[in-house]
Amino acid sequence: MKLAVIGTGYVGLVTGTCFSDLGNEVTCIDIDQAKIDGLKRGIIPIFEPGLKELVLRNHQEGRLQFSTDYDATIPGADAVYVAVGTPQSDTGAASLTALWAVIDQLAPLLSPETVVVIKSTVPVGTNAQARARLLEKTGRECDVVSNPEFLKEGTAIADFMYPDRVVGGVRSERGEKLLRDLHAPLLRTDKPILFMSPESAELTKYAANAMLATKISFINEIANLSEKVGADINDVRRGIGHDQRIGFQFLFPGLGYGGSCFPKDVRALSYLAQSLGMDPLIMNAVDEVNIRQRGTLIRKISEHFSGDVSGKTVAIWGLSFKPKTDDIREAPALELVRWLLENKANVRLHDPEAIPNVREELGACDLGDGGSPIVYCENEMQAIEGAHFLAINTEWNEYRNPNFDTLHRKLSLKLVFDGRNLYDPADMASRGFTYYSIGR
Repeated sequence: MKLAVIGTGYVGLVTGTCFSDLGNEVTCIDIDQAKIDGLKRGIIPIFEPGLKELVLRNHQEGRLQFSTDYDATIPGADAVYVAVGTPQSDTGAASLTALWAVIDQLAPLLSPETVVVIKSTVPVGTNAQARARLLEKTGRECDVVSNPEFLKEGTAIADFMYPDRVVGGVRSERGEKLLRDLHAPLLRTDKPILFMSPESAELTKYAANAMLATKISFINEIANLSEKVGADINDVRRGIGHDQRIGFQFLFPGLGYGGSCFPKDVRALSYLAQSLGMDPLIMNAVDEVNIRQRGTLIRKISEHFSGDVSGKTVAIWGLSFKPKTDDIREAPALELVRWLLENKANVRLHDPEAIPNVREELGACDLGDGGSPIVYCENEMQAIEGAHFLAINTEWNEYRNPNFDTLHRKLSLKLVFDGRNLYDPADMASRGFTYYSIGR
């Protein structure tokens, strides 16, 4: 099929690239000329394992193109995927500014046979509003289907190619057939494609993310309780995770969730409920617990030093909100770094992928030269040079089995704050470390 994918962020670029790898003719469109020029040269704007290789191969073989030109791309397309961002607005609702701009630009270019597929995460009712908007601008009924994404940053390629299900919100046989035909190569192991109303599909996306966020906030609250009563959260986690009704996924205590999806989607679902006169107690509690959890290392460090970290040099391992991504949106590490800087500490930062984004985020606090409070380091062991203690924020594999003898020798206070429970407390104590973790 001939596909146009509008938006080259995480969802749009992965979607377009994977569909091209299945033999479709795909053009990814973006309004950012510099990003499109970079993609044509093989410069990938995001870090996602396996994505660069897939983009380069399909672009070289002619199945994947990049453009800013709607006029040359939209006419004749079998489907147009809309995968633009829907960031949180000041009210907590999802902002649809970019999506409506795309719909308006598409309208005069759509052929009667073209199906518009909304891939962006959007509030319930957006599909119906898009159909009405296109009807007003084109004078005819346009096929608009909802096809929410369930991609995890760090495993997005595998999630797309081997989905556990595909959700399609459709109103017509043509829309259903298009989604079924496009996804047929991905569902050969009898994974289901679930057709439903667009409203149900839109709510399914929010409900899925909210449920996963709820599991994270729940286990973090139980972890905090474990510390108070002398329990070990790992034992508790195993004790409940083997219950098949609960399971182990997303049941790992830590510093809470971040990134571009869970925080805004939980708040958007809460906003929807409130706008309908409901009181979303669970969603508000999930968000509140998560916001508080992100400050866990700050509280532990502050308590250890009686609130005074001035003059201390802190090694920070992990800056992205999760491993295998460079995404720092709502990352707990940034809250910790800002708190340390505000309290006159120095920081030595390492992350395998997120340093460029952190450098841009922190602005004036740029590359350290020995006199700066911030030093960006090329590897994790460089970060501990001259540090008083270590704080771990992200569970990158590089941090799971360091040279503990070197770590002990280099950290002047022999002190580790572990926000991801990477190490065994008894083992750390036997090595001579003072070790803080979560729920243990």
